[in-house]
Amino acid sequence: MNTIDKLMGGRQGVVGLLLLAVLILVVFPLTLDAFRLNMVGKYLTYAFVAVGLVLCWGYGGILSLGQGVFFGLGGYCMAMFLKLEASDPESTKIQSTPGIPDFMDWNQITELPALWMPFHSFTFTVIAVIAVPVLLALVIGAALFKRRVGDVYFSIVTQAIALILTVLIIGQQGLTGGVNGITDLKTLLGWDIRGDGAKLILYFINAVLLLGCILIGKFILASKLGRLLMAMRDKEERVRFSGYDVAGFKIFVYCVAAGFSAIGGAMFALQVGFMSPSFVGIVPSIEMVIFAAVGGRMSLLGAVYGSLLVNYGKTYFSESFPELWLYLMGGLFIAVVMYFPNGLAGVWESHGRRWLAQRLPGTKSVKAPPPVAPVNVAETQADSAAAPRPLETQS
Repeated sequence: MNTIDKLMGGRQGVVGLLLLAVLILVVFPLTLDAFRLNMVGKYLTYAFVAVGLVLCWGYGGILSLGQGVFFGLGGYCMAMFLKLEASDPESTKIQSTPGIPDFMDWNQITELPALWMPFHSFTFTVIAVIAVPVLLALVIGAALFKRRVGDVYFSIVTQAIALILTVLIIGQQGLTGGVNGITDLKTLLGWDIRGDGAKLILYFINAVLLLGCILIGKFILASKLGRLLMAMRDKEERVRFSGYDVAGFKIFVYCVAAGFSAIGGAMFALQVGFMSPSFVGIVPSIEMVIFAAVGGRMSLLGAVYGSLLVNYGKTYFSESFPELWLYLMGGLFIAVVMYFPNGLAGVWESHGRRWLAQRLPGTKSVKAPPPVAPVNVAETQADSAAAPRPLETQS
């Protein structure tokens, strides 16, 4: 198997990625109107988070219930640049203080805060979109993983961080726009992003960036780090006793997932035209975990399909059954967990690959992997105690 086949997971992995690329780059743009296509673009911004969760949760065993924090930070960084561009003195001449965002003027702020000043630069904004969430993930990861905080305790801490950031954003209304967020985003470097043509271009940029993140994820999983992530998920102590820096690997994959989420948040602000704290808190963060679970927590491509399916279900049920859509969505989640524990990717592994193997010569049918079982701590300790010790080298 050559390097490309190894990276893509074999011939079937290449076919799967090509099918996804054709779907989002050709089929959707040709069959959907501008409004629906922009909605699909919004769904794909959530897929960035789900792809990152596959890396840190599915393979690394790190269940983060606060990925909305990084999604929101990336979105707010981009929204700050767009808001400053929309708040030039000519456009805001009716305000008490022209040249600052409207919500600052409403809160009687008379000059642009120092925090906002660097976001006049688009170059700085692009760097900040990635750097700010990744630095926060680095701090969180170093503070928790170095002290071996994991499992449910890590999940609870990430929930608390999401809640704290939401309260902070709402409380600092003069700096962040409060509960309404940053709205009325119009142009990007003088280019009007509100028209259908602009939204189509942004959709393609969003899709290409998503495919790029999937390739990065596949590269990580095809490397030695990918095998170590799975080993840490199943038998963390054994990996640590083998001399590997478990905390360092966890911090790295957590930062990668944060970076992916931030890119999704920035593209959300560009395509939808606003950013608010409603995308930062606990509820959206848990929904993002559901996207990965429905798609298959061990599949990067499945995460994209899960994001599309769940969000389309929310849209369809809320439009067709406005009084029952929450119950219908709950039933969908329960059905997936009960009958498809490996998500959509599990269905593909058990049925799709077999169908594809019959039509592509030279391919092998692969059985669906069993559901990932939680590690039994007592069993792990017993196995470690019973493991043979290395013989001493005789001189």
